[in-house]
Amino acid sequence: MLLPLTAILISACSDGSRNEKISTNSLAPDTDAQIQLNGSGASFPFPIYAKWFRDFSRSETGVQVDYQAVGSSAGIQDFIAGAVDFAASDAAMSDDEIAEVKQGVVLLPVTAGEVVLAYNLEGVDELKLPRDVYPEIFLGNIDHWQDPRIIAANPNVVLPDSEITVVTRADASGTSYVFTGHLSAINDNFQSAVGQSTTPIWPGGANFVSAPKNDGIAAEIKQTPGAIGYVTYGVAKLTNLPAARLENKVGNFVSPGPAAGGAALASAQFPSGTLPGSTVPNLIAWVPDPSGNNAYPIVSFTWLLVYVDQDNDKAAAMRRLVDYVLTDEAQAEADALGYIPLPQNVREKVREATQYIK
Repeated sequence: MLLPLTAILISACSDGSRNEKISTNSLAPDTDAQIQLNGSGASFPFPIYAKWFRDFSRSETGVQVDYQAVGSSAGIQDFIAGAVDFAASDAAMSDDEIAEVKQGVVLLPVTAGEVVLAYNLEGVDELKLPRDVYPEIFLGNIDHWQDPRIIAANPNVVLPDSEITVVTRADASGTSYVFTGHLSAINDNFQSAVGQSTTPIWPGGANFVSAPKNDGIAAEIKQTPGAIGYVTYGVAKLTNLPAARLENKVGNFVSPGPAAGGAALASAQFPSGTLPGSTVPNLIAWVPDPSGNNAYPIVSFTWLLVYVDQDNDKAAAMRRLVDYVLTDEAQAEADALGYIPLPQNVREKVREATQYIK
């Protein structure tokens, strides 16, 4: 029987109380809280946000944080509509979306993670996928596990004589945006046929199936022999799904993990200017095809979206929440949950930007 991500999350994150409840999509609000911060958005960072927001709510008397993992695109729309106090997105925000936020927006990268290719192949503990192969799987051009190009990369692995089932996201997703951005950067065919998008139009082959959110893809892979799909490293780790070793820019096959993800983020360059129409520092940086011998190839920051102008008490609580997630204690929890601790120089940039929340 497959456990939902919530049950796995409680097991992985709980301080011992197995009866503690964290709903699949949100943290249950404390009705006695004087200040309620409601957020929605990306499922990519949900496991670590659940841990951070719960711990912050416990430590801050009178403040409760509720977060619903509805996907990056839905979170952005909630944020633009003013339906939440903050949002989260793996796709950051476009200039047009930023312009729609009349209160102004601060985009804060507070954690980072890897997108992995999780698979279900009985007896295959290690799978190598070259960079000229895995984009073609998601284009539908490689659809069998005994394709000569996969066999050549895995000479000592017994691959099944079966079709590849490709699992993609059914909902608009920042994880899809990061993944398709990488595939577009390394494969011209993918760039022209699909391109980078939160809602990519995948090939319509019979071997393509879809599922909502990261945990939905993980569940689909778990129950489908011969399946492969893209999820965050944290979700793959919490659900015990193996992840392929991917060939990086310099030709090395690299497994995902904090060290490989950190090596990839080392090449990130933040813009020197501000967000459009604003004095807020621009902290949107992408690494679609990182260099470095040990760099894992698919990595991204993920952002909190916060209003510049808002209720004074909520603004103060929001600044304290961001300060908390940037602490050494909070960032040290990233590794166990499958995320990448932020370098100190990035944390300092975020702290400076937080002062624009008024």
